[in-house]
Amino acid sequence: MGLQAPATPRVDTALGIGGRRKLYPWIVFALAFGLLLSDYMSRQVLSAVFPILKADWDLSDSHLASLSSVVALMVGLLTFPLSLLADRWGRVKSLILMAVLWSVATLLCAIAQTYEQMLGARFLVGVGEAAYGSVGIAVVLSVFAPRVHAALAGAFMAGGSFGSVIGVAIGGFIAVQFSWRWSFAAMAIFGLILVALFRALVTEKKLTAYAVEAAPDAAGEAVRNDGFRAPVSSLFTNPAVLFAYISGGLQMFTAAVLLAWLPSFFNRYYDLAPDKAGVTASVFVLLVGSGMVVCGFITDRFSRDDSARKWTTAIVYCAISLVTLSIGLRLDTGTAQLVLLGIGAFFSAGSSGPTAAMVANLTHHSIRASAMGTLTVANNLLGLALGPFVVGILADHLGLLGALQLSPFVYVVAALALVAGKRAYPAGMRRLATLQNRPEIPGATEVAEVRSS
Repeated sequence: MGLQAPATPRVDTALGIGGRRKLYPWIVFALAFGLLLSDYMSRQVLSAVFPILKADWDLSDSHLASLSSVVALMVGLLTFPLSLLADRWGRVKSLILMAVLWSVATLLCAIAQTYEQMLGARFLVGVGEAAYGSVGIAVVLSVFAPRVHAALAGAFMAGGSFGSVIGVAIGGFIAVQFSWRWSFAAMAIFGLILVALFRALVTEKKLTAYAVEAAPDAAGEAVRNDGFRAPVSSLFTNPAVLFAYISGGLQMFTAAVLLAWLPSFFNRYYDLAPDKAGVTASVFVLLVGSGMVVCGFITDRFSRDDSARKWTTAIVYCAISLVTLSIGLRLDTGTAQLVLLGIGAFFSAGSSGPTAAMVANLTHHSIRASAMGTLTVANNLLGLALGPFVVGILADHLGLLGALQLSPFVYVVAALALVAGKRAYPAGMRRLATLQNRPEIPGATEVAEVRSS
């Protein structure tokens, strides 16, 4: 009888507090992921209404490109400083403010009367969205055990493509059925509803209560919490890390072009109405997001015994996209072209996961969030902002198809950066090991342990 007394409290704990501890992190993930969808829906709905805006306001392709690229430009410029500010001011308050700003700015897009007003509203959308990705994933990871961080981070990053799919598909449908202004308004309303839910259910106090301490994980990766913080300069003094930043940004160039210009491509060359063009393009955008998840999984499997193989898989993904998109964009419209474009789209951002993993491998854990913020800056400045804008300018002179045909060749530069990064990788790992094995830290890890992380 005496042994049975403690049994009831254990059962109650499992069904009560334990159950809540398992459920609440997933509520945080669902709401943060939902806001990420809203983020990209508000950003990419513009692509669905490109043909209508071009006709209504008599805009050039470079004008349309600037409306798209200004968002990514602001994200690239402001991600790092706003992420640092959010860590000091409070992540939950920062996320709420960001989401309110981009939702209200999207509503301003709906009532814009001129190109200049639309550009100003899109500028504010970019300011609101700037640090959401880095701060949002930090909030999510804080309430989950380290052993599932990689999978969660991959799913969170792919959410951008899924949000783009929804934004383009629904935006194009609403634009045809009602008007392009309602396309923006719908995205804004969706965002504000999610903000209200997030504000009601997620607080700094609850995140602190449910926080998972950075203890050794199931794989045995010990994270020392000795108060040491690596210098921020180490984010930029390791050549291998720099090559990872550069390749990461450049491999997003053509993926960003596909996200922004495929609706217009199908409208102009397949004679599809804006709503049907948006739906067709959304299939390819979905392939981009799916490719990020699948290619990341393949990379993890292939590089299990040698982390340097991540560079190899990233090079292969770039090569596949280069070949399939280059050939596909030069074929006549039809099934063969669509198949090759689909393959190219699937692998177009496939190296984003390997690149992020390489940056994580090469940076000290104390500044890893800052490293991811730096990678986000590179992705936006070299890819998401630069790609659509450059193609828009080229389209004014060469036509949209001619500009699209040139865009895959950026993968050549990205692959060269990956090759250089792979060659610098061993030295980069030794540099990291030196930082981790500094004399004042007892029991420092070996290089082999770093490579297996």
